[in-house]
Amino acid sequence: MTLDNARKFAEQALELARQAAALGEVPVGAIVVHQGRVIGQGHNQPRALNDPTAHAEIMAIRAACAALGTDRLTGCDLWVTLEPCAMCAGAIAHARIARLHYAASDPKGGAVEHGPRLFQQPTVLHKPEVYAGVGAEDAAALLKAFFAERR
Repeated sequence: MTLDNARKFAEQALELARQAAALGEVPVGAIVVHQGRVIGQGHNQPRALNDPTAHAEIMAIRAACAALGTDRLTGCDLWVTLEPCAMCAGAIAHARIARLHYAASDPKGGAVEHGPRLFQQPTVLHKPEVYAGVGAEDAAALLKAFFAERR
């Protein structure tokens, strides 16, 4: 994957995070890419949908599974603006996503490089390749601004 493609996908996820912020949701966006094409996307919607599982990653995974007609996203990349929580990391493993790319780290709620470090656990049957940091500054700035407005 080229650096230009990486930036393009990171920016698409960030645009979805901006949409979430505009709706009053925590600004996290995600896309699923298969063979260079976006097949699923989502942003946080727990409040709008009254659904605590409506995280960006879950919404993107659901859309991608529907697009491919399968529950396995083998060969797919997930791009997300924030380190996934334990629920989303579990869904990533169950969906068999090949590569996870996340922008900003989440020391409080993340479960990839922080907290339970889910993909390092021996009981997790599928472990994606993990790439952190592409678009981290922009994603972190969006999150900081969102929470600063609410304090």
